[in-house]
Amino acid sequence: MTPASNIWPEHLAGYTTHARRGGIQNAFRYGVDYVLIDPASDAGPTLFSRNGWNLAAVHDKNHGGPPKAGRGLAWAEEVLTNAGLTCAGLRILLLAQPSFLGYCFNPVSFWLAYDGATLRAVIAEVTNTFGDRHSYLCAEPGFAPITAHSRLSAQKILHVSPFQEVAGTYRFIFDIGTDRIAIRISHDNGTDGVVATLVGNRAPLSNARLITATLRRPAGALRTVILIHWQALRLKLKGARYRKRPRPPEQEVS
Repeated sequence: MTPASNIWPEHLAGYTTHARRGGIQNAFRYGVDYVLIDPASDAGPTLFSRNGWNLAAVHDKNHGGPPKAGRGLAWAEEVLTNAGLTCAGLRILLLAQPSFLGYCFNPVSFWLAYDGATLRAVIAEVTNTFGDRHSYLCAEPGFAPITAHSRLSAQKILHVSPFQEVAGTYRFIFDIGTDRIAIRISHDNGTDGVVATLVGNRAPLSNARLITATLRRPAGALRTVILIHWQALRLKLKGARYRKRPRPPEQEVS
């Protein structure tokens, strides 16, 4: 069985952790709901829609390009082709937080490019609360298989937290199994880096799971934004220096 053998979307009821290192430390762990979809398919339970209003939905306009002006799968294929990866025969999946009752915000989503059961590339699509977005193409040299032992690096380009400089290096680890997903992103700038994780078990998406997720974590993506601002307030009260938003990067992908 390959990770992309079923077009039916999957639900990742997991958790995310963030741990800030350096002189002013801060850490938290929150439950989070992601869906793993085949962006070429409209399959899903009654309470889930593709490009339509519903309890939960994933819209192409929110992924693959500027926020609210995305091109979805076509954009991901274009990025991979321009990087030298032939998309013919690839299966590309999208791991993202769905919108709930029309509201959407994804701090980070992931495009996963599979050649059969082999993960060849990942596009980490990062969006900040200011409405800026930058994507990081993660791949081994020559698009060799990405495994749980791979350590992929990228220079930080996008202003994410107003309490950190736009400097340093991201290191990505993708442990994508058929039953469980574990992603680790560490940021090192020599002073106050951050380690972030996303971990959860995979299961077929169902109406029951969507209702349970809504009851367990009301407001969905809006809750995510509220929690981001709550953690920002905690950092400010701890004495972290606030930095103004710089001009966003002109390049869309690095």
